[in-house]
Amino acid sequence: MANDTVLWEIDRRGVATVTLNRPTVNNAYNGDLLQGLHDAMDALGREASLRVVVLRGNGKHFQAGADLAWINGVAAQSPAENERASRVTAEAIRRLDTCPVPTLALVQGGCFGGGTGVAAACDVVVASTDALFSISETRWGLMAGIILPQLCQAIGLRQVRRYALTGERFGAEEARRIGLVHEVVPVGGLAEAGARIVDAILMNAPAATTATKLRSLASAQAFVDDGLLRDLIDEHARTRQQAEAKEGLASFKEKRKPAWYPE
Repeated sequence: MANDTVLWEIDRRGVATVTLNRPTVNNAYNGDLLQGLHDAMDALGREASLRVVVLRGNGKHFQAGADLAWINGVAAQSPAENERASRVTAEAIRRLDTCPVPTLALVQGGCFGGGTGVAAACDVVVASTDALFSISETRWGLMAGIILPQLCQAIGLRQVRRYALTGERFGAEEARRIGLVHEVVPVGGLAEAGARIVDAILMNAPAATTATKLRSLASAQAFVDDGLLRDLIDEHARTRQQAEAKEGLASFKEKRKPAWYPE
């Protein structure tokens, strides 16, 4: 177990389950959850028997993106603190993306904003029919820069240019059509589908599986290097402190349309 916002366990087969555990806020991420992800990845990285990581969300929803109350609090702090928050976020996504063992996301309910980036960073994604997706950052005057590399790899630039610019919500079947999701199962069917995929992975040689994953990322030029990561972090941090973000977050809190929406 990491801190109580992220739980993890590993069984005798080397199958780790990492559970996002803020169900009262739909598993929205804040500083504690991000640190919990890092703690879980640190701990699992020390497990020599690790073969696969299964990522799930506790409660009705997988992951509803950023906790906007936390974002608002960070935005009011210094530029250095905003950069630190963006770096912790970016490093969590990059570590998940380049995890040397296969990763499997089991998605139910809402998967918004950063949640879509988490899904895109996983090797295999299974969603239940009630799953709902959105790349929603621009709705709140923010931007999805940190997760755009993974989203472009997963669904392609053409689909990013639609869904990251409109913020539209789309269902599980559309997510499968565009490549974010590999398989759609009935509500309640995630555990069975996940067990089947995990068993297929366990049939394969561990070192060969790791080499195949990392070579695939290299061949597709999909690694986020330190230079690109630094640029993503800088832009992400600056955007959070701009006037549009302040207005977008205020419109969320006040349950109204933002000032930029034409009446």
